[in-house]
Amino acid sequence: MTAGFFLVVEGPEAAGKSTLVRALAQRMHDDGTEVVMVREPGGTPVAEALRHELLDAARHWTPPMELLYLVTARADLVTRVIRPALLAGRTVLSDRYDLSTTAYQGGGRELPLEQVRWVNTAATGGLAPDLTVVLDLDPGMARARQQRAGKGLDRLEREPHEFHARVAAAYSAAAGPGVHHVAADASPDEVLAAAWRLVVTARPGQFRSRDE
Repeated sequence: MTAGFFLVVEGPEAAGKSTLVRALAQRMHDDGTEVVMVREPGGTPVAEALRHELLDAARHWTPPMELLYLVTARADLVTRVIRPALLAGRTVLSDRYDLSTTAYQGGGRELPLEQVRWVNTAATGGLAPDLTVVLDLDPGMARARQQRAGKGLDRLEREPHEFHARVAAAYSAAAGPGVHHVAADASPDEVLAAAWRLVVTARPGQFRSRDE
């Protein structure tokens, strides 16, 4: 058990994870909590270098290579940033964590789930989030959002519809302690309100309800 609070936001491409992470961090700051914000893959010099390689559209990785690169980045982030912050009693807010590997490499790449779970556990040392907010979004709507945004797509974002459909299905099926789902097709304010209610329920003595 950790001394701090470990919150993860998950979901498929264009679900609004980064927007929600920033909004949650601001609300936590307003409640007097300084937040350690991290993203996956990334968050340390080693992990950021691996992120660059993994998302480079010119690279060609086999699914097992992709999996091992990702969990190597995760192991470095957990060891150097997440675990020390939690042991110091701090709040860690992460844009993706181990569930993303289950969804993308297990669901999308169709690697054996036992293999994915084993390497995830090895990378994290069994460290699990206190709360995981999964943003569920239809892959067709996700692609429409990307097209409206008009930004260049990275290697994973360029994968075909079938890949992203498997990823979305894996996220929709995610369950377990601390895992909760929020519909990402709502407005950003509605998504934030739903996620914040989950945060308050998880840590009622630390964060205030906006309904009071």
